[in-house]
Amino acid sequence: MYQRENWASRVGFILAAAGSAIGLGNIWRFPYMVGENGGAAFLFIYLIAIILIGYPTIVNEMIIGRKTHLNPVGAFKSIAPGAPWWLVGAMGVFSGFLILSYYSVVGGWSLAYIYKTVIGVLNVGASEFDTLFANHITNPIEPIIWHGIFMALTTSIVAAGIVKGIQRSVQVLMPLLFIILVLLMARAVTLQGAGEGLAFLLKPDFSEITSSTFLDAISQAFFTLSLGMGCMITYGSYIRDKDEIPGSAASVIGLDTLVAVMAGFAIFPAVFALGFTPNAGPGLTFITLPAVFSKIPLGIFFGFLFFALLTVAALTSAFSLLEVVVAWLIDEYKWSRTKATITLGILIFLAGIPSSLGYSTLSSFSFLGMDVLDTYDWLTNSILLPFGGLLTAIFTGYIWGTKNAIKEGNKNNPKILLGSWWSFLIRYVIPAVIFIIMLAGIWDTFK
Repeated sequence: MYQRENWASRVGFILAAAGSAIGLGNIWRFPYMVGENGGAAFLFIYLIAIILIGYPTIVNEMIIGRKTHLNPVGAFKSIAPGAPWWLVGAMGVFSGFLILSYYSVVGGWSLAYIYKTVIGVLNVGASEFDTLFANHITNPIEPIIWHGIFMALTTSIVAAGIVKGIQRSVQVLMPLLFIILVLLMARAVTLQGAGEGLAFLLKPDFSEITSSTFLDAISQAFFTLSLGMGCMITYGSYIRDKDEIPGSAASVIGLDTLVAVMAGFAIFPAVFALGFTPNAGPGLTFITLPAVFSKIPLGIFFGFLFFALLTVAALTSAFSLLEVVVAWLIDEYKWSRTKATITLGILIFLAGIPSSLGYSTLSSFSFLGMDVLDTYDWLTNSILLPFGGLLTAIFTGYIWGTKNAIKEGNKNNPKILLGSWWSFLIRYVIPAVIFIIMLAGIWDTFK
């Protein structure tokens, strides 16, 4: 009979959950979001979103997971049997599947850039990186191969299990991530002219704020914390009954935010010091930063470190995204872990191919001016994840009841006691804020 695993320790869970949260959202997505939204003003709104919306929501999802010890679909079925609330869990499973399909494509880019750095392909002039990146993503074959390698790495770790696969891997990868990030940050802030980049991050200009800034900040909070996609319900389902949740969630939030801010300090001082613009969008990582590294001493070494950092971050989050759908098949359909992981790894790889071909064979596709990958990103991060968080908050606030959730969350004498403040945020603040911001963002997109 299948015996469901638990994290071997509280620290192991925190590292795994932090690994889920710390990913491309911190190293790839967060910097270009900051750059496109005016720097420190966006950072200020993002931090508020993390505290008022991110923290209560991640606690909520972990509580639902530990209470039921089931995947997102099974968790909602267990608490509200016979009701259609399981569809919220199903939406999370679908979101995790869809996100990993294009997430793996970007993870493949980072793997490819490690290889290109080692063999000297990136040893070119600063003006040539735009062409290099364009040549890579418009090649119909090469990015798909790297996408496949990234998914194979992810699949092999998840197939090994919760403790022997995911927990053991993140216990190595997370310290490595911090070491690389500290080295990059130390190099960036010591460059001549780095002060302008520091000011960009630390001195807010609130005239830069628009309605889309708020949507971007909240969607980034959901994306970076793996909220609304079933990850934290799934990881929460492996928490031992003797471990507490609110303090662990705070540790995860703290580590995730620290890495995002450190990434900003590793990137923007260097970007400004060498005369580049911060609002380069998604290309900031693969065009602007290689150009920056090409202009500094030991640039190849630091470029290698950066793309190694990006790959490590991508992998730790990819584990959790795959685990969401794997846990669903294991719990609901009694598949073996090996069968579920390999089958889903192949399906997600195939589903990601259109995202890769959106820059070549499928380049004629356009949705509101967006290519395939950007369309998936917009659908998940602007619609599905916030909507999933909204419905989960409503479920706990009005169906299961915050009293029941608080009772579960306050087991084992947590350092942070949940109470009326958490109930107020779950019942009123989070649903209202997410609903308003989603409407504003959708209106801004379609107008």
